[in-house]
Amino acid sequence: FFPGFSPGLGIFFALSYFHILPRGVPVPSPATISAYPSPVPTSSQPPALARGTVQRAERFPASSRTPLCGHCNSIIRGPFLVAMGRSWHPEEFNCAYCKTSLADMCFVEEQNSVYCERCYEQFFAPTCARCHTKIMGEVMHALRQTWHTSCFVCAACKKPFGNSLFHMEDGEPYCEKDYIALFSTKCHGCDYPVEAGDKFIEALGHTWHDTCFICAVCHVNLEGQPFYSKKDKPLCKKHAHAINV
Repeated sequence: FFPGFSPGLGIFFALSYFHILPRGVPVPSPATISAYPSPVPTSSQPPALARGTVQRAERFPASSRTPLCGHCNSIIRGPFLVAMGRSWHPEEFNCAYCKTSLADMCFVEEQNSVYCERCYEQFFAPTCARCHTKIMGEVMHALRQTWHTSCFVCAACKKPFGNSLFHMEDGEPYCEKDYIALFSTKCHGCDYPVEAGDKFIEALGHTWHDTCFICAVCHVNLEGQPFYSKKDKPLCKKHAHAINV
């Protein structure tokens, strides 16, 4: 074994949220691909919706208000819809692909167009690596796959990781608490884990932090020094024949 290398130690991974587009679809600008909206300076501005969020238009009756239609840019005289911060003629608020009316249906905004849920799932929504269903809304990207945020969980406690760090062992992800409990190498001297980057010593069939490998009597550090053992405890030469260990 080499100092600084610990067998069985896991590697830290950090979760990131991405929004994945299918092949052949134009990639949106960096500003729209982020799952984290830019900071809003005042609370009066509504937060940005995550990509893939299902929405529904709101109907308004005819009134003295004459907004411009977001589709044809003409004045709307009569009932209208409000969606995505704009107004629409009801007959012109349709799915960009199948042309189904979205006046009374849920829709998803994508690349400045609107789609019915079925078309969005077919052309844009990625598939979850765990449940193999389409992901609507926030997408978690980890281990080169896409997941529902509720589906990417610790293999032991089954709790979602959120944006926490995780460890990999035998191809399975574990939260830090469970990884330490199940797989970490513990120092025989202090019983705390030997973590990645820690200097350690293999001796007497156990693993020790370099600072924990000390004489059981006088506590002098024995790293790199000749030592003796009694009752599974290291001893310096001076105390090799100590009775009370």
